[in-house]
Amino acid sequence: MLELRDVQVVFDGFRALDGVDLTVPEGELRFLIGPNGAGKTTLIDVITGLTRPASGSVRFGGLDLVGRKEHQIVRLGVGRTFQTSVVFEELTVVENLDLAASFRKPLWSLTRRRRGVSEAVEEALARTGLEELAERSAGVLSHGQRQWLEIGMLLAQRPRLLLLDEPVAGMSKDERERTGELLTQIADDHTVIVVEHDMEFLRRHASTVTVLHEGRVLVEGSVGQVSADPRVQEVYLGRRKAEDAVGNRP
Repeated sequence: MLELRDVQVVFDGFRALDGVDLTVPEGELRFLIGPNGAGKTTLIDVITGLTRPASGSVRFGGLDLVGRKEHQIVRLGVGRTFQTSVVFEELTVVENLDLAASFRKPLWSLTRRRRGVSEAVEEALARTGLEELAERSAGVLSHGQRQWLEIGMLLAQRPRLLLLDEPVAGMSKDERERTGELLTQIADDHTVIVVEHDMEFLRRHASTVTVLHEGRVLVEGSVGQVSADPRVQEVYLGRRKAEDAVGNRP
């Protein structure tokens, strides 16, 4: 489904990604973790065309993505969310979904009044559990509901690969649990990559984990393998001890 080879990204002499290799099979729920500055969001930006790598290849379903524009990559079946949810607050939930589902249609068709909703919109409502809020303005949704709506907007576009950047940040415990269930369901018929910092959430829902550190893949494996790896413990626990020491200085 997705294959990155020797991907390098350089910003003003700083190597944000330094020779990243990554393979994600079709139908996998992959978690991508690492300390701040490890290169996680940059990696997502490369896959979606927002950032062009200095070198390396990015192949999706056998097609090279490097050099393609963002909208072209979306049309190939790659969808993403950002750390801050992006929904149209003045529109209803169903209108947001309908707009997202219409991205393949000509611009002039968006001005026509629609009768009912498409199958893609109905499926997105059902998947995200937002049916009862379909006619509610997106601006009044809770933080968790807005995140589910944004995921629903991706689903309405019928992508093959979903890239989710910290989807449970700021959520309540119940919202995190509901989001975990949603991601597991989505992974039944999609490939999903989740960038996440919440380790408890990862332990409950991840199958395969890739750890980035200083722009490189540090380790990859199951949750148990990654948690037990001394290199991962050093990256996370060592940094935490250093931060605690600085915080305790007089």
